[in-house]
Amino acid sequence: MASWARQVSRWCCLLQSARAAEFPGRLSGRSSSTQACRGFTPLPSRNDVLPWRWQAYRRVCVGSCSPSGSAKDGSFSSPESTLPSPVKQEQAKAETLPDLNAKIPYEDWDDIPPSSALEEISEEEAVQIIAEPLLPLQSSTLRDYVDHSETLAKLVHLGVDLSQVEKRQKAGQLLLTLDFEKDIRKILLFLKDVGVEDNQLGPFLTKNPYILAEDLETLETRVAYLKSKKFGKAEIAQMVSRAPYLLLFSVERLDNRLGFFKNELGLSVKKTKDLVLRLPRLLTGKLEPVKENLQVFNSKLLRIKERHMFLTFLGRAQYDPAQPSYISLDQLVSLPDEVFCTEIAKASIQDFEKFLKTL
Repeated sequence: MASWARQVSRWCCLLQSARAAEFPGRLSGRSSSTQACRGFTPLPSRNDVLPWRWQAYRRVCVGSCSPSGSAKDGSFSSPESTLPSPVKQEQAKAETLPDLNAKIPYEDWDDIPPSSALEEISEEEAVQIIAEPLLPLQSSTLRDYVDHSETLAKLVHLGVDLSQVEKRQKAGQLLLTLDFEKDIRKILLFLKDVGVEDNQLGPFLTKNPYILAEDLETLETRVAYLKSKKFGKAEIAQMVSRAPYLLLFSVERLDNRLGFFKNELGLSVKKTKDLVLRLPRLLTGKLEPVKENLQVFNSKLLRIKERHMFLTFLGRAQYDPAQPSYISLDQLVSLPDEVFCTEIAKASIQDFEKFLKTL
């Protein structure tokens, strides 16, 4: 604005100089019928500021009073005969000015006053304004945010079930705070490197969205620990896929879980490894049920399978405590064959032995 004001002041000085040059001619009676000098036009609107400036500048430079000897047909004589030399120089400069229709140079943009927020616009301009819809202030479902969140949209495309995720404590709020490129992509690449298949990434994150907030270096440390316990890459991939929360456990906690099964059950390192490979959720679940049924883990799998199949054959395989004739795991595993047959299966030992021969 200061630059614009200086330009206007300069034009006024030039106009005054031109008029002063004409004043002696008027005193000498050059012509009483001389036409009035052309002056500034009324101030233009803001949209016409730059064109008006060029017009005003040209009028100052080349404007002059008409001599009394003008042609009868209204033509004017050359202004060079009446303009003083300074004005002639300005006229010569004005002839080299650029076209008014040319694009405005970038350096002149600063001279244009900024648009006001209160400036009125036409209806045609108003209907062309595209306003982004506002995010809901609160919602009970992530579905309301999918159209507004690139992260949620990409997770849905990946196969994540947001209706299941939002049921988990604070999982929905977590996803809304994450950026897909900055926070999520590196975790997806890590899971693929571990061995999680592409078509399993969505179901995996549905079950365990909290892994997206974990530090990548920490996750890599936990995988390195499993490798140090002689678990192969394919075995780790199987464990992680079947027990999605496994990598949320710290190295110390994983070590304590493996030590529990080895020491409490008296298993060798190899048998402990085989156990967690078959049932990896033993590393992430509660230990109380395990402690209550230690005999089950000490029993041979074949023996448990044989008794279960015999009970199924008899229609007595009832393991629901809310139903009559409930059979606990301890009864299924720990009782001798005679007691199991008479008290649990309600059959003779001979019937049980005959059944085993049919397998």
